[in-house]
Amino acid sequence: MDLVTRYIAAVQRELPAAKREEIARELQANIMDELDAITAAQGALSDADISQLLKQMGHPRQVARQFVPEQPFINASYMPIYRYTLTLVLGILFLIQVVKSTFGWLSYADVGLISLVFSIAAGWIDDACFAFTAITLGYFVISKQTPEPEQNCWQNWQPENLPSAGFSWQTIALQDIFTDLASYLFLLVVIFYPIWQVMAPAETPSVLLSNEVKTLLPWCTPLLLAGICNSLWQLKQRIWQKALLQANIIINALFTLVILYLAMMSPFLQITEQPLFGMLSSAQVERSITISLVVLALFPAWEVLRDSWRWRQLS
Repeated sequence: MDLVTRYIAAVQRELPAAKREEIARELQANIMDELDAITAAQGALSDADISQLLKQMGHPRQVARQFVPEQPFINASYMPIYRYTLTLVLGILFLIQVVKSTFGWLSYADVGLISLVFSIAAGWIDDACFAFTAITLGYFVISKQTPEPEQNCWQNWQPENLPSAGFSWQTIALQDIFTDLASYLFLLVVIFYPIWQVMAPAETPSVLLSNEVKTLLPWCTPLLLAGICNSLWQLKQRIWQKALLQANIIINALFTLVILYLAMMSPFLQITEQPLFGMLSSAQVERSITISLVVLALFPAWEVLRDSWRWRQLS
C-alpha cells in the first residue's frame, strides 16, 4: 500500500493546510473501496493493479482541485460589472489622452502627425496600465471581503421589458463609441486651439489655414456637438434602434458634405515658405489635401449607406 500512501501525500501537498487531514481520510476511504472491489473481482491485488487505479483517478493536483476548486482572482459574479467598469474607464482615459496629446501637438510646430499617434498611444498605455491594476485589485479585494452579491436586483425583472431579439449588428460596441468621441474631441481641439493658444509674437508658423477655411470650421461646432450627443446616446442605449440610426445617418451625411466642401476649397492653406519642407510645392500640397479629404469623406458616406440599409431592415 506504499503507492496509496504516497499518492494521498501528494494530494495533500496541493491542499490548504486546514483541509488536508479531512480530505486525506475521505480519499483513502474511496481508494480502499475501489481496491476492495478489485480484490473481490479477481481474488488478488498487485502493485500494477494499484498503479492502474491511481492513474485512472488522475494526477494528484487534479484530484486536489476536485475537492478544493481553484478560486478565480475575481469572483465570477462580479465579472460583468468588472468588464464594463474596465472598458468605460479605459475609454474615458483614451478621450482625455487624445485631448492632451492634441494640445501638445498643436503647441509645437516641429511635431508631426506620427509623433501625435505615438504620444496618444504611449500616454494611454501608461494610464491604462495603472487603471487596469487599480480596478483589478479593487475587485479582487471586494471578491475576498464580501460574499457573492445577492441576486435581489434581478428578482423583479419582467420578460416583457426585454429588448427584441433583432439582428446581430444591433449591439453597439463600446470601442466604436469611444473612437467616435475621440474623433469629435480631436476636431474640436483643432478648431478652437487658435482661440485658446497664446501665440509668441516673434514666431510665425510656416503653414496656416486659409481665411476661408478658418471661417468655415467654427460653423462645424454644432455638428461636432451633435455627434458627441449622439455617441453619448449610443452609450446609454447600447442597441441600434430606428431613432439612433436616423440620427447617425443625418450626422454622417452632414459630415460627408462638409468634408467634400472643404476638399473643393482652394486654397486650403497659407504657406509662407516655398517650397514646403524643401520638397513639396504649394500646388502639390493642395492636391494632396484635396485627395485626402475626398478619401476621408468616404468613411461617413459608407456609414450613411450602412445605416440606411439597417434602418430598412428594422422597418
